Amino acid sequence: MAEKPQPVQVLYCGVCGLPAEYCEFGPDFEKCKPWLIQNAPDLYPEFLKESNGTETDKVSDKLQSTSISEGSSTSKPEEVKRLPGGKIKKKDKQEIIIEKVTRNKRKSITTIKGLELFGVKLSDASKKLGKKFATGASLVKGPTEKEQIDVQGDIAYDIVEFITKTWPDVPESAIFFIEDGKKVPAA
Repeated sequence: MAEKPQPVQVLYCGVCGLPAEYCEFGPDFEKCKPWLIQNAPDLYPEFLKESNGTETDKVSDKLQSTSISEGSSTSKPEEVKRLPGGKIKKKDKQEIIIEKVTRNKRKSITTIKGLELFGVKLSDASKKLGKKFATGASLVKGPTEKEQIDVQGDIAYDIVEFITKTWPDVPESAIFFIEDGKKVPAA
């Protein structure tokens, strides 16, 4: 009988997380070079010719010195959240976006996005909006998988004043309307 095939052992880069053969296509190839010279010299032999070993040590020492030491440094560098593929995750801006969507010619829905960024519980906010404007208000997942509040009717005329009075930590400068596809400040 034939032997069972063994699984292939893949060496992953310690810098970018890609397989070592694909580091050159990744986002941080220059940072990966010292690691590749040290851990996978057979994959990229041209790197060994370029650096005679001393340059590698300098670069690896530099990379190790820039890493965050636990509790010893007083100024902490800002941590960057990276998504798969090396893309950097952006922080959400603290802003509230109010959009009016018309349906069935005369009916309209006012959508409020971004209240949760100011520490407001969306379920409580939807109840307060429904009571204040005597309409139906519900919590819905938007197209970006974030929760938003949908309020029946066109309440855009009063909503800014209501939000700033009910939640004082929300500045009026952080509230924007979307009109004709453009973001317009409410103030």
